[in-house]
Amino acid sequence: MIGTFPLLEVPSGARDRGLGNGSAQVLLPIWIQKSFGTWTTYGGTGVWIDAGDRDRHWWYFGWQAQRQLSKGFALGAEIFHTTPQQHGGDGDTRFNIGAVIDFTEMQHLLLSGGRAFDGQNLFQGYIAYQLTFGPNE
Repeated sequence: MIGTFPLLEVPSGARDRGLGNGSAQVLLPIWIQKSFGTWTTYGGTGVWIDAGDRDRHWWYFGWQAQRQLSKGFALGAEIFHTTPQQHGGDGDTRFNIGAVIDFTEMQHLLLSGGRAFDGQNLFQGYIAYQLTFGPNE
C-alpha cells in the first residue's frame, strides 16, 4: 500500500514559556506499507512546515516493523530521523519500541518509548488512545 495522511498540529502553549512550539505545524508525508503473515512493516518520508515561520521546515524519515503476538496485542520497533528543525540546529536519529493494545476493532491504546542515537540525547515516550472508524473489510 502507498498513501498519505496530512497532519495538522495545533499549538497548545506559549513558546516563550517553554510550552510547545507556539504556532501550528503541518506534516505532508508519503508512506508505504507491506504486511505478510503476522508481520507489518511501513515507513516513508514527509516534510514538516511551521505555519508561524514559512522559512522553518524540516524533513522526517522513518521505518517501523511490527508483529502481531496475539489477538489484540502487537509489538514493534521504529527508527526515524529528522533534519534540523531550526537554522543552524542539529538533526537527530531516534529509536523507539512500542505496543498496540486493541480493546475493540475501533478502540486502541498506543504505547511507545525510546531515545536518540545522535543529536540531543533525550528519552521520549507517549501513551495515546486511538479511535479508528470506517468501512469494515
